[in-house]
Amino acid sequence: MSAPKTPPPAEKGGKQASAPSGAEAKLRAFHEEESVKSSADFSNLRRLWPFVRPHLRYLLLSGVALLALAGLGLFRPLLMGNVVSHAAAKQPSALFRDGLLLTALVLLTQLVTVGQMYAMQLTGALSMGDLRTHIFSFLQRLPLRYFDRTPVGRLVTRATNDVDAVSEMFASGVFNAFGDVIALGGIIAAMLYLDWELALIAFAAMPLVALLVSYVRNGSKRAYRDIRTKTARLNAFLNEQVGGIAVVQAYAREEAMAHEFDRINGAYRDANKRSIFYEAVLDAAIEMISTLCIASVLWWVGGKRIGSTTHPVSFALVVTFTQYIRQFFEPISLLSTRFTVLQSSLSGAERIFELLDTKDIEPDDADDKLTASSDVVPSASAPAFEMQDVHFEYKKGVPVLRGISFAAQRGEKIAVVGATGAGKSTLASLLLRLYQPVSGVVRIEGRDVRSLRREELRERMSCVPQEIFLWSGTVLSNIAMGDPQPSAEKAESALRRLSAWELFERRGGLSATVDERGSNFSSGERQLLSFARALYHDTPILILDEATASVDSDTEARLQAALAVVLRERTSLVIAHRLSTIQAADRILVFHKGRIVESGTHAQLLALDGVYARLHRLQFGHDAQASSSPSLPALQPAPQP
Repeated sequence: MSAPKTPPPAEKGGKQASAPSGAEAKLRAFHEEESVKSSADFSNLRRLWPFVRPHLRYLLLSGVALLALAGLGLFRPLLMGNVVSHAAAKQPSALFRDGLLLTALVLLTQLVTVGQMYAMQLTGALSMGDLRTHIFSFLQRLPLRYFDRTPVGRLVTRATNDVDAVSEMFASGVFNAFGDVIALGGIIAAMLYLDWELALIAFAAMPLVALLVSYVRNGSKRAYRDIRTKTARLNAFLNEQVGGIAVVQAYAREEAMAHEFDRINGAYRDANKRSIFYEAVLDAAIEMISTLCIASVLWWVGGKRIGSTTHPVSFALVVTFTQYIRQFFEPISLLSTRFTVLQSSLSGAERIFELLDTKDIEPDDADDKLTASSDVVPSASAPAFEMQDVHFEYKKGVPVLRGISFAAQRGEKIAVVGATGAGKSTLASLLLRLYQPVSGVVRIEGRDVRSLRREELRERMSCVPQEIFLWSGTVLSNIAMGDPQPSAEKAESALRRLSAWELFERRGGLSATVDERGSNFSSGERQLLSFARALYHDTPILILDEATASVDSDTEARLQAALAVVLRERTSLVIAHRLSTIQAADRILVFHKGRIVESGTHAQLLALDGVYARLHRLQFGHDAQASSSPSLPALQPAPQP
């Protein structure tokens, strides 16, 4: 959906902001969210039922209380009429009795109302808690490619703002509309019984009310859908700006980003203004119509019924009837108010179920067909991991890996090198089944990774990713992530094996606090913690994706010495830019444009004088002429090992 046609904010000096560039327009299109095109709004109420059903007892209790309130509400106008009659007849004892009954009725009504509201809101709180948990679990099952094309803020909105919008149905008493309908039925019956002629005069305004509600319904539906869309976009923009605040400040983009935020916030504000307009129109119109109905009844009584011998009317009847008219329009007014809340809730529900209807999700368990396949190689003789003719693309039509085939024997240390964008880090994602190949097979110990349960697959591998992520907590909780019973001894041992214990001991040891995303640690310290996390789990396969990119040369040297011991006992895949870190590898795979173009040891590849030798000369500065070359020569892929 294209960005809304909101005028750009005025800049200093009264000038208008310039039109967005192509890059800015693409950014806005990425953050802008398409409107949901669902036409069956109320079908989403049925889809909420599985989350409400476990708490049905509270909902039933609320329903019983609603029926009681509808019945109690019918007695108040009758008591008011009796008060007028007994006052006119000067009967003090009867007035005293009426006062006691009215007091008891009010107290009982308030008591039942408290119980009804508590039961209804408890139902909503418990149900929405279950829904929020379901959304979170669903998000964890989405493949990484879904997150690649969806702003994080939009997904956060689903589990927060949109769920809060749905919960308003319970908090504001939208489901009390069923009680309002019952109360309306009782009031209509009572009015017809008391005086059918006056009742018909009061009901004459109903077509006008129906037209008004229809107008507000259509307008508020569009407004609340727009609010949900703009909320998601606002959250997505804020999430991106806060996450990249250092870059914004470094490039002095504060004012430009403030203008962009003002534009997005203005669209959100305008959507809220429209919803407020429709709500105000409905409230004021209902109040006006109810007043006109009372005036019409009083006019009819004054002009046609006073002094009539055939259809006499008493003052007590007029009081009772006007009270019923007030109560008649009170549920209608409440219905209109609750209807606007319902529109907001349904808009939130639409967006939630739009997310939950996403078909592109990862299976929870292994593929049983693959598990039972006869081509599974016995694990004792199979390579530790292998790829066979693997093709992969993040975006359709843009290949990243082309026909990758190789196998790593147990205990073998394989290094992967190549230019940026050659597809090296993608190997780790495919081995961990974070992405699925377009074609080809990825195996671990002879089994297709799709035939393994996630837990079983991850128990075989540890990974130090290129982008380090730390959780808020302590050093111990980050190193032992995933372990229900963290072991301080194992965590300390992992740090000592990395020659990093003294460094973290000065920071407070394993109990040292880790702030959000590890912001209180340097890049090198965060990378060491990620390394310790991988060693803590002590898996047979270790994947290192630029594992030493953020450490200094001295730390890297000590780290390599420690890793030399650790890697002897397990199979490893080392993805690196620094060729100095992988010269001792058993085999080096050289990637170029998504293919393996060379394979061999460090010495063999230097003797080959191909891509690897060129990279080596460029990095170590042995060939000034080669370092000035703009690109690598076109090469034919080497035979696959």
